[in-house]
Amino acid sequence: MATPLTDPAPPAARRAHLPAGGTTIYRAVHTTETGGVYALDVAGDAGILNLYAPLPPAEEQRLAADCARAAGLAGVYVKRRPPEARHLANVAREHLSPPDPIWGEARPEVTALEDGVPFVIRPGADLSVGLFTDARPARAWLRANAPQHVLNTFAYTCGFGVAAALGGARTVKNVDLSRKVLAWGQENYALSGLEAPDTDFLYGDVFGWLARLYRRGDVFDVVVLDPPGFSRSQGGVWRAERDYPGLMASAAAVTAPGGRVLALLNHAGVDAAAFERSCRAGLAQAGRAGRLRERLGAGEDYPGAAHLKVQVWALD
Repeated sequence: MATPLTDPAPPAARRAHLPAGGTTIYRAVHTTETGGVYALDVAGDAGILNLYAPLPPAEEQRLAADCARAAGLAGVYVKRRPPEARHLANVAREHLSPPDPIWGEARPEVTALEDGVPFVIRPGADLSVGLFTDARPARAWLRANAPQHVLNTFAYTCGFGVAAALGGARTVKNVDLSRKVLAWGQENYALSGLEAPDTDFLYGDVFGWLARLYRRGDVFDVVVLDPPGFSRSQGGVWRAERDYPGLMASAAAVTAPGGRVLALLNHAGVDAAAFERSCRAGLAQAGRAGRLRERLGAGEDYPGAAHLKVQVWALD
């Protein structure tokens, strides 16, 4: 029996105020509103339809058209996200994330706004299109609380780096394992008129860079941790539920006295209490005392979401 599809129009209408407030990239329909079948992201007039249940091609087309009408979109791209997508991403990339829209006009690149800040979005580029919209409240926190020196790890396209720089940080170091996304991040800096030397974009393994920065004696007032829930690299397999304490310990080692760690985890299988225990275990491993100062989550466009945990830790 076919899975009944929720009408995207009512949820999309509830987000209609966001563009007027300076946010044109957001989640128009979340999985909590569709029984987990799909979600719709909007970037300008481009839509990204995220499918968490398989649909026949005709149903995909029909749903894409419904989404376009509901959110006033020129074109809709699809991202097929089965549970095993993290393992299939390298071998079935074009099926999971086709480069062309499945409905309407192509938008290879869009400049979209988050709280008035422009970002380059590439709807057909990959499963990730340039900005994780659920972390918008965390970026807003960093922009409002940016200190002098910030380390942004797992930087992706440097959304947190841009937020820190716009908030007045004097130096921001962005670390990522992909040269491609760091170059994308430099484009985002340029869109906001931010100048930064190439040495502020550090290519390589985050753990390797944390160890190197520690040996150099570098310390930061805020360290941003935004790792994937799971990844596989030459260094082995990373699993957040197992490995976050070690990451927190490495971050604490380069956090200045009185500094903070902005710790994020996007993992539905780890609840907030377990995440807090992981962070505390990491601080203990590093021999640092710390207090949990704030808890943040996803934005208003993610009603009922529990996948993203954001905790602000103040270190002695």
